Amino acid sequence: MSRFSWFSLLALICAVVLGIYWNYDAYDPESLRGATVVITGCSTGIGEEMAYQYARLGAKILITARREDRLKEVVAKSVSLGAQEAHYVAGDMGKAEDCERTIQTAKEKFGRLDYLVLNHLGSNFGPLHDKFFKGESWDQDPDVDFFEDFLNINLVSYVRLASLALPLLKASSGHLVVVSSGFGKMYWPNLSFYSSAKFGLDGFFSSLRVELMKARQDVSVTLAVLGFIATPTISEKLQNVPDGEKALEGAAPIGETAQAVIRGGATRAREVYYPFYTWIMAKLTGLVPQFVDYIGVRVNMLPES
Repeated sequence: MSRFSWFSLLALICAVVLGIYWNYDAYDPESLRGATVVITGCSTGIGEEMAYQYARLGAKILITARREDRLKEVVAKSVSLGAQEAHYVAGDMGKAEDCERTIQTAKEKFGRLDYLVLNHLGSNFGPLHDKFFKGESWDQDPDVDFFEDFLNINLVSYVRLASLALPLLKASSGHLVVVSSGFGKMYWPNLSFYSSAKFGLDGFFSSLRVELMKARQDVSVTLAVLGFIATPTISEKLQNVPDGEKALEGAAPIGETAQAVIRGGATRAREVYYPFYTWIMAKLTGLVPQFVDYIGVRVNMLPES
């Protein structure tokens, strides 16, 4: 065998070994049995599904949302699925006092905190969906009051909750999991409100991760970069869009999405990309920003209504 052939074989073996190493995350579902978990935004969608999956793994959970009636239903089902404990706090995470009450309740109920999973969207997410599906750009409706309120719920409250929880997470060498979006890595027209909040999450929590590492604090920070997911809200909106049902066929299952987020948090992953194309979205913006500008101008993500 020639020297070149030996070199090629060695390179192939190294690539395979590295691939196995990078994809092996040592996930142990049993590590979540008895773990204390706070999850925000649990009345529906990914948050609700995460509550059920943590429950099946035997965790102790505290969930939040604005609708108390739905929280009671989710808590009851979580107990039936195997949660060691299940509690709720009904509140608006856009209000500082509700954020404080959430973390204080976790401290009182559990005495510790292993996971804080930030997932809420807030009541003003509906108007954002309407703007996107109607194809309204910022210059057509520069609603600064809406923008300020949206950032308060989808960025500032995330920072507030994390800050309140950090003493508990430091004590337990815990996990901070932040649910974000591919549009927090790649910009897109008619999503200025949404992208502002999601890019902000990336900037703040990526900086926080490094600060904690520098201070030798054993708290992991996982950013979940999610794509097109078949949530109830998205499914409902697509009913009124031409070819919406066909577009929904390409959406990722909500159960698998919740599982990917939970797995990433448990293994202390830096970032989770799900589905796979969100990784491509993130890299394209950094490598070929002009191309991203071009496709944003030329391509409509969904048919016009």
